[in-house]
Amino acid sequence: MQPPVFIGSEIYRGSSYGARHPLSIPRVPTVIDLCRALGWLPQSQYRTSPRAKPQALTPWHTPAYIAALQAAETSGQVTPEIRARHQIGTLSNPIFGEMFRRPATAAGGSLLATDLLANGGVAYNPGGGTHHGMADHAGGFCYLNDPVLAIKAFLAQGLSRIAYVDIDAHHCDGVAAAFPNEPRVLMISTHEAGRWPFTGTLDDRAGSHAINLPLPRATNDSGFAMALHEVILPAVQAFHPQAIVLQCGADAVTEDPLSRLCLSNNAHWEAAALLRPLAPRLLTLGGGGYNPWSVGRLWTGVWATLNTYEIPDRLPEPARAILAALSWTRRPALPDDSLIDTLRDAPRPGPIADDLRTAVQHLRARRSTWV
Repeated sequence: MQPPVFIGSEIYRGSSYGARHPLSIPRVPTVIDLCRALGWLPQSQYRTSPRAKPQALTPWHTPAYIAALQAAETSGQVTPEIRARHQIGTLSNPIFGEMFRRPATAAGGSLLATDLLANGGVAYNPGGGTHHGMADHAGGFCYLNDPVLAIKAFLAQGLSRIAYVDIDAHHCDGVAAAFPNEPRVLMISTHEAGRWPFTGTLDDRAGSHAINLPLPRATNDSGFAMALHEVILPAVQAFHPQAIVLQCGADAVTEDPLSRLCLSNNAHWEAAALLRPLAPRLLTLGGGGYNPWSVGRLWTGVWATLNTYEIPDRLPEPARAILAALSWTRRPALPDDSLIDTLRDAPRPGPIADDLRTAVQHLRARRSTWV
């Protein structure tokens, strides 16, 4: 098998949703820079993401919505009617200089990945994972939905068993909306209970055999390990997927400001490592993540995991300098040394909430419906 492919772009460098927006921070550039500083990203494994053309987006998004995004980027404004219909030009989904080109690049990266994985392999597109994008409107900082487009591209290749696993802190409502009653797609989502978009309840099967496991507030590594080993992995194994799409949002860790989950980045890395051998094709995506240090470290570790690189206990100075140079309006001072000196968080085990144990038992009782 060929080594994993990293799909990135310089469009993310300096691009911001606005100074006060949670996505004012650098994310993909930090990952690229860290991977290069650590010697983990040879040019032979790097591909520049193309920008998806409007026609490539229409398997999910409406032509009117695509045209509205392009027009808003060009003019820098929207009418009240366009704002109401397409939910752009809002606080969550603002107008900014790359509001079409940046998400179209993320979508182009995921579509490129499906082509590269036609005969098997592993691809990583940390700029992807925009799982809230709806067919005709934006949502939750997501203008387009690259996971949906990637899954549809795999289906167009003739694949008939695709597992989508989403471990972001927020439910993948856009993906759920795209595949109701679709037996070829197994959607599994863990997300914080009672968190926006307030979808993905335990009994929500997205019209078919989707598995939603809301995690109680303060869920730690022990709770996630239960979810992974007793729900996610058995369900994926039973499905025998030809491809796995893993959305690896970084907002479920303790340091993230937009959730109240308490995972360490070890939880995400374990999920990536254990899912990789379960299908001949693995596309791993980014997603949420709003602390510049925690998201950069987590996604860099995902790339190390996909390549089975050994993660050092202490970062060499060139990599450490990248983290030390980051800034964040929410925290003017530098964070604890552990977020600068290392990639790996200290494990965060602890008690498992009764609500989570009950939910896992409920889903295990449904195991016969997972296939």
